[in-house]
Amino acid sequence: MDLLGGLVVQGKSGNRSSYTPLTWGLAPSADPPRYLEFMRPKYLYIADLDSIEGRIFDAALIRSCVSGVERCYLDRGVRSTRDLVDIQNVINVVGTETAGADLAVYRDHFLSIDIRNSNVIPGGGDPGDLLRNAADQGFRGCILLMISSVGTGTGVEDRNMLDHYRSLFPGTLLYGGGVRAPQDLQRLKDAGFDGAIVATAVHKGAIPLEWLRRGHPC
Repeated sequence: MDLLGGLVVQGKSGNRSSYTPLTWGLAPSADPPRYLEFMRPKYLYIADLDSIEGRIFDAALIRSCVSGVERCYLDRGVRSTRDLVDIQNVINVVGTETAGADLAVYRDHFLSIDIRNSNVIPGGGDPGDLLRNAADQGFRGCILLMISSVGTGTGVEDRNMLDHYRSLFPGTLLYGGGVRAPQDLQRLKDAGFDGAIVATAVHKGAIPLEWLRRGHPC
C-alpha cells in the first residue's frame, strides 16, 4: 500500500509525480482506513511516500492502518535512527533510498534494497553486495524492491537471479515489484523467498484477495 497525500495511490515504476488515487479494481475507496476495512490483509506493507520524500510523517494515520493487521512492514523514509517508529505490530523498513551510507546503525530492522534498472538507489551499487553484507550488519530481514517493475505486471521470470540473491542472505527475504500471477509466487517460493509484496495483481483479479486475507496462497 503506497500512501501519498493521505490517500492510497497506484504506483508504477517509481514515477511518483504520476501516481493517482487507487479507486479501481477491488478498491472501494482511496481512504486508507476504508480501503483496509474492505481488503482485510493479514500482513501489510506500507510505503509512506510523503515521509520518504521528506514531508510530514503522519503517525496517527499509520496507527489507524495497522490496528487490524497481524504485522505491518513500514517504509517511512528513515534517514537516521531517530526516524524509527515504535508502534505495535510495525516492523521498521530501512530503505536504501533514504537511509544513508552507514546501514549498520539500523541493525535488528528490515533492509529494503531499492533497485532501479538492476542498480541500488542511490549510488548505483550492486544489490548483491548489500544483500551479502546485510546479515553481518545485523538486519533481521531484507526486501528486494524492484522499483522499475512496481505496478507493471511484468512478472518474475529470472530464476537464476532469484537463486543468486537467495544464496546471499540467510534471513527472511521478501520480493516486491512486478508480481503478476500465482506462478510468480510459486517461482519465488521455489527459490526460497519468504514472501512477496503484491497489489496490482490483486486488484486485477490475478491473485485472489482471499490469499491476502489468509496471509498465504491457499
